[in-house]
Amino acid sequence: MTTIPHFIRLRDFDDRQLEDVLDLAIRIKRGVSRAELAGRSVGLLFFRGSLRTRTSLEVALSQLGGHTVNLTASSDFWELEARSGSVMDGSSPEHIKDAAAVLSSYVNALAIRPAPAGKSWDVDRRDEGISAWAACSKVPVINMESVLWHPLQALADLMTLRETLGDLEGKRLAICWTPSPSPAGPAVIHSTLHAALRSGMSVTMAHPPGYELDEGVMKEAREIAREKNTELVTGVTAADAVDGTHVVYARSWSSLEVYGNPTLEASRVARSTAWTIDSKLIGLGEDALVMHPMPVRRNLEVTDEVLDGPRSLIYRQAENRLHTQKGLLSLLLRG
Repeated sequence: MTTIPHFIRLRDFDDRQLEDVLDLAIRIKRGVSRAELAGRSVGLLFFRGSLRTRTSLEVALSQLGGHTVNLTASSDFWELEARSGSVMDGSSPEHIKDAAAVLSSYVNALAIRPAPAGKSWDVDRRDEGISAWAACSKVPVINMESVLWHPLQALADLMTLRETLGDLEGKRLAICWTPSPSPAGPAVIHSTLHAALRSGMSVTMAHPPGYELDEGVMKEAREIAREKNTELVTGVTAADAVDGTHVVYARSWSSLEVYGNPTLEASRVARSTAWTIDSKLIGLGEDALVMHPMPVRRNLEVTDEVLDGPRSLIYRQAENRLHTQKGLLSLLLRG
């Protein structure tokens, strides 16, 4: 039996497959593209909001000759049960098992953005929703950001890094936590951390106490660093992380220690406003470039001077979502 090539996290693709996606994305950006997915369709299911992911995927498939079926849980359908063997006497009228079987008979791939329950990190980190879709679908499932992973953002980040730095082996990346009244989950940082280490970059992470990433993800990251003979440093100040770095990756993420408790989260953020990325901090780098996956809270996470300055890559990152997703869709669906 042929295994369905899902894209739930970067590890689903080996190094050669990632190279193929990025090489094709670069060629597509240069204008080497055609409507090679005519007649192909992808169902997009959003259980929470999206701006860049929704738009870039719709445009990507359209430019390749295919089309999307765009569904939003709050308006187009209903919440779905993910747990296997559950007695469905709650609010969900349908199981993912049934929805996946039906939808995957209509389309050539399914792209899912699940919504976490938001009460327990130990529960949500299992990514039961996206895992259930992958287990029950008869077509490839693409993760549009689950609790643990955002592989589509990581693809765009890798492409942006390669365009600006060339060979990434030995280059230095500083991942810096930033304050926000509504911090994001750690999925973007998890995926981009693994992507950078797999490319041979040295990574230094700076964040206040209590903002450590998922330990399972970090255990894998340390294993990747050993395999690639590169360096992973955590728990330093922003100044120490940026000192001599080539790229500063700014991002707000929530504290897993107080996950599910917005009152405690807000209290922690209020005490950590000194972590804003400004031009003085960036000046400590090695002509450091600045990345942020967006949306970004200006002059709280990163100052206008930095975001609108010559070292900022935020719009290139966002544009490259289109190209890398076209490369991914092309390789997943051509056959």
